Amino acid sequence: MKRLVFVKLGGSLITDKSKPYTTRDGVIKRLCKEIHEGREGKPLLIGHGGGSFPHVSASRYETHKGVINEKSWEGFVKVQNDAATLNRIVVSSLIEAGENAISIQPSASCIARNDSIIEWYTKPIETSLSKGLIPVPYGDVCIDEKKGCCIISTEEIFRFLAKKLKPERIIMVGKTDGVLDSKGETTKEITKDNYEGIKKDVLSSDGVADVTGGMVLKVEKALDMGVEIEIINGLKAGLFKRSLLGERGLGTIIRG
Repeated sequence: MKRLVFVKLGGSLITDKSKPYTTRDGVIKRLCKEIHEGREGKPLLIGHGGGSFPHVSASRYETHKGVINEKSWEGFVKVQNDAATLNRIVVSSLIEAGENAISIQPSASCIARNDSIIEWYTKPIETSLSKGLIPVPYGDVCIDEKKGCCIISTEEIFRFLAKKLKPERIIMVGKTDGVLDSKGETTKEITKDNYEGIKKDVLSSDGVADVTGGMVLKVEKALDMGVEIEIINGLKAGLFKRSLLGERGLGTIIRG
């Protein structure tokens, strides 16, 4: 699909990860407004992280480890419910901003093996895009053929969908000016050729526990997507809109 752009709204950007089940309402509304103003008719798929919603239950039940005890399925459904709750907030905000957004629930349609999606019937997503709707998948739990259950991050969702839908680019919107090194400075470009040399300098995404692996795993998933990705700072008003309008070099560009 021509001009298709994937967008990820980071969980630590749209929620306060230091406070369970706490959204940053003002940030969400502004980002949705920038989407509406910067979209210009291009097809968009918007994913988002879970932040302080599913990470609470996921950490408590260690859902990322799979089915490990008699409480694992209890944790599975609680994480699923938490993730879906945040998704409804995001989708509602997009609708309020004037976009026809539709929730896409990965846990209802994906099968994984060792944390990687291996099956997903994507025709509803493709049809939604062709009709001008914005599909909104999100970090979620998943049935896993090997572990029983797992957590699939938005990056894993994008990795799978990028190979099928072939977006023109991916914009990942977080809380920092891109991928930071050990001195807190922004790394301008990451490729498969230079990643090993800078891997030790890649900091965690937020300085807090993240059951989806933090910034290192995010970068490694990005390098496997085969498409240009830019990580930008969503706390700077207007920057996201500029990126949607096509401006490059606003954060860290990753080329796999």
